[in-house]
Amino acid sequence: MKEIRVQNLVLGMLATNCWFLQNPETKELLIVDPAASPERIFQQVTAMEGKPAAVLLTHGHYDHMLAAEAVRDAYEIPVYAHEAEQEVLGDAQKNLSAVWSAPYTMQADRTVKEGDVLSLAGYEIRVLHTPGHTKGSVCYYLPKERVLISGDTLFCESYGRYDFPTSSGRELFASVKRLLQELPEDVKVCPGHNESTEIGYEKRYNPLA
Repeated sequence: MKEIRVQNLVLGMLATNCWFLQNPETKELLIVDPAASPERIFQQVTAMEGKPAAVLLTHGHYDHMLAAEAVRDAYEIPVYAHEAEQEVLGDAQKNLSAVWSAPYTMQADRTVKEGDVLSLAGYEIRVLHTPGHTKGSVCYYLPKERVLISGDTLFCESYGRYDFPTSSGRELFASVKRLLQELPEDVKVCPGHNESTEIGYEKRYNPLA
């Protein structure tokens, strides 16, 4: 198991987890779901002596990406999202910013899909397409480090909502069941909201287990 430093900030009106995955050897840093408050993100990067390498979006809802462009511009790094999520990112109704905040849109620089393996910051990151919360929701899985960034698909003893544009309850339930069936029990789950958990714990206590 390779060493990795995992920290988070809780940002924005919906208390979204922005995750920081850092390679302790190189200080390279991946920023996942920069939700809001870019200045706080910059402060965290400085505190970690980080060298940002990329922004990873689990999905396109506004509360997971409002600071993405500011972070991208500040560090001149690419933003990754699933190919199907460009539609959500680019539509203020579908990304919910027009509904709950001020209308805001953006686009990812690079798109990913099921089965892609990203080599970033010295890590192998597998892209798991987990539709349901949105049609382009993904989880980022680091198999050697036993870390899963689950976005709003899998929560501690819970799962994401499926009453939004491009949502599907059927697909969400299938996505959660897939994660619980395919991943090892000792995988740390870092969700988009609330506290972290582990796959083994969710196999026992998640309603969809």
